[in-house]
Amino acid sequence: MAASSDSVTEAARGSAVRAWGRALLGGAVMAGALGAGNALGGALVRTVGAEGYLRQLLPAVLVSALAVPVVLLLRAGRPAGRRPLGLGPPSSAPRGFLRGLAVTVSCAVAVLGAGTALGWVRWSEPDPAALTSFLAGNAVVAVLLEALPEEVTLRGLAWVSLRDRFGGVLSALGTTAVFLLVPAASTVVQAGVSRAVGVAAPPVGLAPAGQDPVAYAVLLFVFGLTLVAARTAPGPAPLWAAIGTHVVFLSVNRVVFEGAARGTGWSAEVGADHSAVLVLGYLAATAMIFVGVRVVSARGRGRG
Repeated sequence: MAASSDSVTEAARGSAVRAWGRALLGGAVMAGALGAGNALGGALVRTVGAEGYLRQLLPAVLVSALAVPVVLLLRAGRPAGRRPLGLGPPSSAPRGFLRGLAVTVSCAVAVLGAGTALGWVRWSEPDPAALTSFLAGNAVVAVLLEALPEEVTLRGLAWVSLRDRFGGVLSALGTTAVFLLVPAASTVVQAGVSRAVGVAAPPVGLAPAGQDPVAYAVLLFVFGLTLVAARTAPGPAPLWAAIGTHVVFLSVNRVVFEGAARGTGWSAEVGADHSAVLVLGYLAATAMIFVGVRVVSARGRGRG
């Protein structure tokens, strides 16, 4: 009996180690794709003499091309009974994407509207044509450079690997922990590949230049949990809901807080302390709505 118990414990431990290994593999794929894609993209831009929007688009295409096929290949031999990646059939992707977009936009509008009413936010005069052009171009780059590859590798491969073995809370925290490792790891990869292909690389670090590492980690932690909430909410193509949320986050922050520098056609003046409250506030509101929908849906199924 003791031997049998020991063997069960050993098997469970091995299963847990494999789950964490696959989750970390998802993070490694993303870090490698992001670092290598940006470095190789920079080299390609230099080689073809790309200008303007193409300078952003080419690295973004490479990041998705390096990350997404690897994950799909790793999941191709998924045993029966394991959770799917979450992309769903192509016909469901637009509904999933719009679900994530609608919830996140609504929360951002509500929180930024409250901030405006409190006097925290002062808006510039909008230029509708410039704003529309920026949002359209930014959405394509955001999907290819960050949203699609990050969701497939992290809220896709990493999350399902953990969720097949552990409960929802631990899986969410574990996926988010892996997410926190990706930015710094990608800068290491980018530095190495950049040297190999002869292009300049950003400095290796835990946070982008000029940002406080602790504040950046807190933002990523809340953002990561919000994306898990979007991915686990009921509905078709749940990973596309997370992609929609991801794109809105990048778009809203670039317009509101970086609009003047990026020439987005609309921007705002917000104090640093208020910026953190507003961003974390609309992310928290988004997460609560997705979690609330999941709870209500689960209760409805229980009554049925």
